[in-house]
Amino acid sequence: MRPLTEEETKIFFEKLSKYIGENIKLLLDRPDGTYCFRLHKDRVFYVREEIMKLAGNIARKNLISMGTCFGKFTGSQKFKLHITALDFIAPYAKYKVWVKPSAEQQFVYGHHVMKSGLGRITENTPQYQGVIVYSMNDLPLGFGVAAKTTQECRRADPMAIVSFHQSDIGEYIRSEEKLV
Repeated sequence: MRPLTEEETKIFFEKLSKYIGENIKLLLDRPDGTYCFRLHKDRVFYVREEIMKLAGNIARKNLISMGTCFGKFTGSQKFKLHITALDFIAPYAKYKVWVKPSAEQQFVYGHHVMKSGLGRITENTPQYQGVIVYSMNDLPLGFGVAAKTTQECRRADPMAIVSFHQSDIGEYIRSEEKLV
């Protein structure tokens, strides 16, 4: 486990800021302690500093995980956000999309959000902005990217895609072995 390099930090924070903007500061300086991001085997972990110091006593090859995995760096040095970060990112989300109960299952199965399944969307959502997808009961279901602006969504065809699928809570079952 090691701190992220300057380049890795830049890539990681750019990805995170697509979803929560300036609220990244709130993840690091929390009232219950100081947290940090650490890299281990191409995965970025969100961990309390006290736990990180304790994990330093464990050999790297024996350490499987610590804290919460926020995602991983791909071979081409792009960052893929994992669904395990949803509980930490959802409260700070700037832009949100709510799906109708009839569309929840489709999203959780890995499909994009269509206009016909859109319940509501945050005002002034720009195109290609990261969004958190919620059920109508305000349960976070996953991550997406807005395919259209809020105004374009109002005039869109019912079969038009309004949010591209990125990650969903169904991955806990579908990709269980890849999340750790």
